[in-house]
Amino acid sequence: MSNVSGTDNPLRDAQDRRLPRIAGPSGLVIFGVTGDLSRKKLMPAVYDLANRGLLPPGFSLIGFARRDWEDEDFAQVVHDAVKEHSRTTFREEVWQQLAQGMRFVPGEFHDDEAFETLRATIEELDKSRGTGGNFAFYLSVPPKFFPTVVSQLKKHGLSDAGPGSWRRAVIEKPFGHDLKSARELNSVIHEVFRASSVFRIDHYLGKETVQNILALRFANTMFEPLWNRSYVDHVQITMAEDIGIGGRAGYYDGIGSARDVIQNHLLQLLALTAMEEPTSFDAKALVTEKLKVLNSVRLPKDLGKHTVRGQYAAGWQGGEKVPGYLDEEGIDPNSKTDTYAAIKLAIDNRRWAGVPFYLRTGKRLGRRVTEIAVVFQRAPHSPFDTTDTQELGENALVIRVQPDEGVTIRFGSKVPGTQMEIRDVTMDFAYGESFTESSPEAYERLILDVLLGDANLFPRHQEVERSWEILDPVEEYWDTHGKPEQYSAGTWGPQSADEMLARDGRIWRRP
Repeated sequence: MSNVSGTDNPLRDAQDRRLPRIAGPSGLVIFGVTGDLSRKKLMPAVYDLANRGLLPPGFSLIGFARRDWEDEDFAQVVHDAVKEHSRTTFREEVWQQLAQGMRFVPGEFHDDEAFETLRATIEELDKSRGTGGNFAFYLSVPPKFFPTVVSQLKKHGLSDAGPGSWRRAVIEKPFGHDLKSARELNSVIHEVFRASSVFRIDHYLGKETVQNILALRFANTMFEPLWNRSYVDHVQITMAEDIGIGGRAGYYDGIGSARDVIQNHLLQLLALTAMEEPTSFDAKALVTEKLKVLNSVRLPKDLGKHTVRGQYAAGWQGGEKVPGYLDEEGIDPNSKTDTYAAIKLAIDNRRWAGVPFYLRTGKRLGRRVTEIAVVFQRAPHSPFDTTDTQELGENALVIRVQPDEGVTIRFGSKVPGTQMEIRDVTMDFAYGESFTESSPEAYERLILDVLLGDANLFPRHQEVERSWEILDPVEEYWDTHGKPEQYSAGTWGPQSADEMLARDGRIWRRP
């Protein structure tokens, strides 16, 4: 644990993993504190961290929004959110300690007076709670407000940390809607905060299973020798949701599933799956290797054959009739927004030459699941009759990111009996069964890392811009070529997605 001046605790051995890392004196300011993200994820995560003893005693939480609230009203809202959504049990003494450091600042983003109040509130908390001038500003607001909030922070001297203290900015996706807007957004933010003080949240990278990709590959000897073109046939990365757009029509229409999921989550999962071993597990080394992979990604020449977009139509899901995307409230009946996207990518380097990576995401699919499937080549020679092995598929290593987090290995085994019959079996590792401690929520890990200044799990602006460079040509092609193909809600996407893999002699995995 570090104190304000940055000197280390002399009583703590850096090699001792029994003690968790605890944030030093600090506070968090949440802009857009009345939104869903804040209520369901951020405030419960702050409470869970406090409950686990990972926040300093004087930790402070400031909410900023257009509400005529007093501090007590804000505390009540946090209290209700925590009671409903926190992962750990509610304890009154933890709550009381946390509530003492809660403040609310009402105002609009362009309101100078409100930002002066915010500044005075931070100074008061520095004195009363000992936050040491260390504050992270969490922009839980639509991206169009980022420039306003960031320039207001600069104008009122809130982005400048005094000697020995820090100020950090936390921003949620979307990081732009194409390369041009991403660059503009980055330049606005980097004018005020230096690159190392900007934390872009991709909550997938906070998930235990995603971090386990690195542990699985680089802490073991048995996987890495096979993790290349000599043994891997192809890789499938899937993020499927069984819900529709819900109340997100305003955000989602015009954005679509490729921009919403492939550009960030899936390309990050691809980078972690395909990267070379970093020199160490720190932010700089990880970014270096991830960027090498992203810079090697190549789009197929024929985007018509190797990319697919779809739009869910009415159908049955979970035993009830659900409307199609064009019938959802607030959606233009002529909308060409994709609710399903699949893309075939190549990685032009020595390790992965010739190995296709298939990325797919969609709403209203068969079930909610995110997984990475590394599918291996078939055995080069089989001494068995074809009838012996007709139920044998390809070996696969599947990393399940959510739900039922864990890893599955699929391989062939003899069926008991007098015949030589071989079929697929699976060997499962599930987090819930192997460890007694439940996994922290992604936002717990990420908020704690922001307060600690640990940027390992946050994509840097170079990664964001390179991801848009990969996706932009696909979006431009789709804009001028027809409409998304309809698929029934509750199925696994449009027919053309199956045809895309069939042309390569492959099939999609059924998660």
